[in-house]
Amino acid sequence: DDVDKLKTKFISAWNNMKYSWVLKTKTYFSRNSPVLLLGKCYHFKYEGNVEEFRKDFISRIWLTYREEFPQIEGSALTTDCGWGCTLRTGQMLLAQGLILHFLGRAWTWPDALNIENSDSESWTSHTHRCQGKKTIGKYSDDHEMRNEIYHRKIVSWFGDSPLALFGLHQLIEYGKKAGKKAGDWYGPAVVAHILRKAVEEARHPDLQGITIYVAQDCTVYNSDVIDKQCASMASDNPDNKAVIILVPVRLGGERTNVDYLEFVKGILSLEYCVGIIGGKPKQSYYFAGFQDDSLIYMDPHYCQSFVDVSIKDFPLETFHCPSPKKMSFRKMDPSCTIGFYCQNVQDFERASEEITKV
Repeated sequence: DDVDKLKTKFISAWNNMKYSWVLKTKTYFSRNSPVLLLGKCYHFKYEGNVEEFRKDFISRIWLTYREEFPQIEGSALTTDCGWGCTLRTGQMLLAQGLILHFLGRAWTWPDALNIENSDSESWTSHTHRCQGKKTIGKYSDDHEMRNEIYHRKIVSWFGDSPLALFGLHQLIEYGKKAGKKAGDWYGPAVVAHILRKAVEEARHPDLQGITIYVAQDCTVYNSDVIDKQCASMASDNPDNKAVIILVPVRLGGERTNVDYLEFVKGILSLEYCVGIIGGKPKQSYYFAGFQDDSLIYMDPHYCQSFVDVSIKDFPLETFHCPSPKKMSFRKMDPSCTIGFYCQNVQDFERASEEITKV
């Protein structure tokens, strides 16, 4: 009714007032230390590395609070503002896994540097800015066009409608088995199991070659992962089945133990890593990299308007974050879920070797 709509509007406005200053806060990057982003290393003292990092970061899919989307079944809610942040960071992690699966780690969005920058970053003292003309929607060849079709398809799977495979509406439905409902707080471990169920239930031909494995008690059983990869599938070659491995962990007691810093940095340095669902207490962030002792993240807390992804050529700009944020590792909540992507059994065996060295 009108009272609920007014309440929703007020909550969204209050939330954006609270978080918009975070988006506008300057993020400083040192020229003297390497920056790691999901297994890729950048040195800002070298020509071109700043822009390459910017393009890489902006190309990651950003999923935030939304408002005025179709009502969630069983509730009057048309926004996830104030409660859906862990579901959003889980979506971002899964989206990165799907980007690796369909497009590869080297892929970047051709229009990334055309995204409006909030002029909030002090990347380095001599940041070079891209002055190219906007050419959103123009592609140089068939390969780029094919990639853009997949990029758009992946974003559409996270749309805020009941039909979207990995949209909020579906994730909430799968969360009911864990005793969760729309408006509840979802922890990183619960979200890991929701994502597993969502991928398992997805009836889409493009998704038959990928599965999710959730580790129990911080332990990944190699035989279980390989069994999952070799499970029945449409392909004649079960070795081609990819897996996203989610590992819910606790990095300390009441607070994060600083002894785990090097471990987290080691994980984010791996090409197999698809990020970490973590954050501060009751505030979930998607961690994708680090510089020195600070984690680089995307923030889901900014509330944006609903985008109808069923429309042809729906706008992509609000699904890409213009500016990274940094947070001291010491402020990180100890509960988190770490994600990895392995393309096949051989890839998993190589990843296992590298992870054990971290």
